[in-house]
Amino acid sequence: MSEHRIPSLKLLMGFEAAARHGNFSRAADELHVSQSAISHQVQQLEEQIKQPLFRRAGRGVELTVAGEVLLASVQRSLTTLRSGLGRIASYLDPGLVVLVCPAPVLQGWLQPRLRALEALLPDLCLLLSVDESARFVDEIDVDIAIGDRPILQPGLQEMPMLRDEWLMVANAELAARLAGVPQEQHYLHADLVCLEESLTGDATAPLFLGPLARFRKRAIYDDSRLLLDATLDGRGIACLPRLLADASLMRGQLHVLPDYPRIPGATWWLSGVAGQPRSAIVSQVFQWLQGQAQFQVIAQQ
Repeated sequence: MSEHRIPSLKLLMGFEAAARHGNFSRAADELHVSQSAISHQVQQLEEQIKQPLFRRAGRGVELTVAGEVLLASVQRSLTTLRSGLGRIASYLDPGLVVLVCPAPVLQGWLQPRLRALEALLPDLCLLLSVDESARFVDEIDVDIAIGDRPILQPGLQEMPMLRDEWLMVANAELAARLAGVPQEQHYLHADLVCLEESLTGDATAPLFLGPLARFRKRAIYDDSRLLLDATLDGRGIACLPRLLADASLMRGQLHVLPDYPRIPGATWWLSGVAGQPRSAIVSQVFQWLQGQAQFQVIAQQ
């Protein structure tokens, strides 16, 4: 057999079933063919690879060394193939809507609101991605996108959706301890955990050079979600995007610290296909997002 010639999938599946059962008859029952068909498939396969794959063992068969080597490869390949087919099947779900959304907005703002959306659209199957490099909305990969700027792709409807802001927050226990302490003395009673980019960002850097300058920095993160975890754990006060902190604020796990400035943050844009999308449910999700998030600062806590 040429080194580049691969036996047909039909022959390989017949071989795999026979090897797994150790019996041609049971393999035939599984694949809904005759026993002679399995025998013929195995014979063809052996002729192609020029190696015996089975030897007789009582009323059944057992693998030769060549058969054991081939079986391991075939089973790995079939597992990969079945997995791929399973993933493809997910994309054929009539309720599928693919939504790309930055992780902080998804975690803090959208995720807590999904139960309401699912109750409204019980057939919905959301595929949620935080891949911000997906800057193209089409009828194959992405139905709706939320991003920090419009995509400016022809054929889209795009609108400003949410205006974020930076807030100084602490978990409930630390906020209670600081409640009776003057703001200028907070550094004596709490540490600071912070996001690396906010130390140098045009909007937030003045905060760290001013009211926060005297605080001891306990930790610096390059991922705002990790910063949220540290703040919830009470490791210090933090300057967090409002939308990321939104769910924790609503649950009372975090509190906004008074007497610190609130700093304007990113504007998040909603993008989707103009006109008729590929399915009605895509349009329903887009309209729901519009209704949930008119372009305004989130209600003050």
